[in-house]
Amino acid sequence: MDDHKQPAASTKRWGQFATNVGSEVAEAALVLPLVFMMLLGIYWFGRAFNIYATINHAAQQGARAGVAQTCATCGNASVLNSQGPTIITNLMNASHVDPAQIQSYRPALNFCGGGNAGSNCVSVGSSGTISMCNNVQITPVTSPGPPVCGVAVSFQYPYQFWLPFTSLNNQQIALKVNVQMKGEY
Repeated sequence: MDDHKQPAASTKRWGQFATNVGSEVAEAALVLPLVFMMLLGIYWFGRAFNIYATINHAAQQGARAGVAQTCATCGNASVLNSQGPTIITNLMNASHVDPAQIQSYRPALNFCGGGNAGSNCVSVGSSGTISMCNNVQITPVTSPGPPVCGVAVSFQYPYQFWLPFTSLNNQQIALKVNVQMKGEY
């Protein structure tokens, strides 16, 4: 008789398990898409941050090359036109960010000695989309004392999100960089 009771007890346990499985499947069907969307969001925002850090670092190195003193035996050639864009594109290529997608961006700048953008800025790069300006006033115009002058490098890079079922799906934003560095005179 004891053998007869055991199958009934195991059947009772199986019945409880079967009802729990149904509710767990329903809960998973509700929660898994949300978790998946969160993971996609983390990935795409992380990638945007990584690209911004890359282009900002590239612009910093381009500006650093622009403010560095040139050697007298090299003819004191301007680094802005020659090495700056090469440094920027090489750093972007090393991080697997396509430099061909760089777009033009030129913010409003103040120049030392009252110059203008036409005489102090050059558009460089393979398609002329990187703006490199020298004799840029780094300190605010209202600050006391003589102005601090340097180099500014600016451009923007397009980035497109892919987050289905959200308002950010296929949204394109422009990651803008404007790096200014004090001259080493």
